[in-house]
Amino acid sequence: MPGSRVRRSPKPSSASDEKDAINRVKDQPIMIRLKHVVFGAVGLPVIVLLGAWIGFFNVGASSGHWKVTALFLQLAMRSAVRTYALAVDAPKTLDRRGLPAAAGHFARGCAICHGEPGEPRSPAVMRMLPQPPNLALTVGDWTDAQLFRIVKHGIRFTGMPAWPARDRDDEVWAMVAFLRELPKLDANEFRALAFDAGQATGGEREPAAPAALADCRRCHGSDGQGRGDLVPALAGQKQAYLFASLHAFASGDRTSGFMALPVTGVDPADLAALARHFAAQRPLSADRDQVPAEMVNKGQQIAEIGIPERNVPACSGCHIGSDKNPIYPHLDGQHAAYLERQLKLFRSENRGGTQFWRIMATAAQRLTDDDIRAVSAYFSKRSEGPQ
Repeated sequence: MPGSRVRRSPKPSSASDEKDAINRVKDQPIMIRLKHVVFGAVGLPVIVLLGAWIGFFNVGASSGHWKVTALFLQLAMRSAVRTYALAVDAPKTLDRRGLPAAAGHFARGCAICHGEPGEPRSPAVMRMLPQPPNLALTVGDWTDAQLFRIVKHGIRFTGMPAWPARDRDDEVWAMVAFLRELPKLDANEFRALAFDAGQATGGEREPAAPAALADCRRCHGSDGQGRGDLVPALAGQKQAYLFASLHAFASGDRTSGFMALPVTGVDPADLAALARHFAAQRPLSADRDQVPAEMVNKGQQIAEIGIPERNVPACSGCHIGSDKNPIYPHLDGQHAAYLERQLKLFRSENRGGTQFWRIMATAAQRLTDDDIRAVSAYFSKRSEGPQ
């Protein structure tokens, strides 16, 4: 009609425009969610830091973690131990020869938190958070490899320290072997294993021996004969060598978790008194264990002649006779297992000590396991004793 306005239909949009419009509608929630994620990622750390700065988080030890936090930390700890223990090459049979030394270390450094047979734990320990476990009850929850991992590396944020000598896996395995025995021990059996039971002061010739001697007795005995094949006999050893070795342990030049506690903080005068005490004891007699004659003969040849084709010097040049360096130790009658282990530690350069240790490391690196076993057996059979 004239004068009337004709309504025109909107021009249809193209298919691509419609698709873009649909996509914009679909993307809008995604963009909103992404914005929230970004805000949370930036804002949450700021909130946590602010809470820490104003002191919101309670670090008091009068209460523990929230239950959900404690469960999470326990899960994380057990999972980490289980995972890292996969790399541990556990022996099929644990060596029990180191039990006396391991028991002595446990009594000296571990029982205060984890308890010992026949002795209740202190009220202070029972109030610790997290509370140290009673190992006699819980050690069965772990495999040998997992126990090794815990003893060697400790557990963060629990007060459980790493092993004092990180390169002494032999000592860590000795502790694992002891922990396997712990649930079987009653109070008397534990004390007999961990202390020098029955050897109070009868063998002493040094009336002024320091109080630190009590710690030495745990492993070496009052008479210095050594409690166990892997513990060195100190009786009749050169005084200068004993003092040099004690000083090396105290300074960290020679590493041992078993020796770290007894010598830490001990006055040098007391170290000298300990060296005098053990040097004055009656030397260990020759080992009477049966060893094949051919092994002893091979060891004697190495000790007296060496192995010229491999540039291995004769042991007798330093260790036999009275006119040698005062800090070269006597080896006669020493426990064969101890000598074997020390030679292997020298070979891997995991044993330091006096300024001459590199001489031993160089020689040991040219010895096979059979050579080491033979020469160790030979010296354990020598009854000549210190000259």
